[in-house]
Amino acid sequence: MNAPKIYKSNALVQASYRMSMMEQRIMLACTSQVRRDQPITDEVMYSVYAKDLAEVTGSTSKSAYEQLSKAALKLKRREVWLTERPNGDGVHPETLVTGWVQTIRYKKNEGRVDIRFNKDILPYLTQITEQFTYYSLKDVAGMTSIYAVRLFELLAQWRNVGIREINVAWLRDILQMEGKYASIKDFKKWVIDPSVDQINKHSPMQVTWEQKKTGRRITHFIFRFNFEEKTKDENKVKKRGLQTTKPHREDNTTMFGIPNNVIEKYAQPGDSWQDAAIRALDSIKKNKD
Repeated sequence: MNAPKIYKSNALVQASYRMSMMEQRIMLACTSQVRRDQPITDEVMYSVYAKDLAEVTGSTSKSAYEQLSKAALKLKRREVWLTERPNGDGVHPETLVTGWVQTIRYKKNEGRVDIRFNKDILPYLTQITEQFTYYSLKDVAGMTSIYAVRLFELLAQWRNVGIREINVAWLRDILQMEGKYASIKDFKKWVIDPSVDQINKHSPMQVTWEQKKTGRRITHFIFRFNFEEKTKDENKVKKRGLQTTKPHREDNTTMFGIPNNVIEKYAQPGDSWQDAAIRALDSIKKNKD
């Protein structure tokens, strides 16, 4: 069975917001359930189970539910600042300030919390075109730092390039540091170093980094990384020559704007239909570049 995938528009990956690691786990769990092959609607509620979080955090189901219920309420009160450029690379960006969640339903007896996304945030999770980032939920499941997850997403956004230069001031802004770790020394010690360590330890991405100065000040971080697409289990299947199935062709005639007959050409054994569509979109984008 394919691991759940996370899909986000690049604007959301680069949005400015703050949340705890538990809040991020809730968001990721819900985001992985969003269907991109159906009409957008804010009527759907997504369930997060305490037992699933307990497995990740190593806590009991009871304490996990308490953490889940408190984090869900905090998440509802969070703001996210999204900057878009309607005319592509135009110089007149627009900023949308919205929330993540509009409704929470607590089901304590079932050990779960149901979440309804804010209507304004849904397009950034469902209306995916060429400008999006995707990865497997298990790639970040073992991370305990919200900064590690955010950095992982920022690098995954450039997975086909393998290098990204990030302005320090901009990174502070989207992480909403607000004076926290004000010195560059502390910022590297408590944010960058631990994040890179967790990415290297828990994900298929391997990262190295260096700093860049403008004059005497450190103004940029340069990250070089390699993203291993296939998991160890998938590689074992290949080596053993075991039989795998091709993705099931869904009823819709297109996905991400790509016709089914084109997606079929890019499908590989073990792919879901979305995996094949992503591969097709990546290839088409490379050819355009």
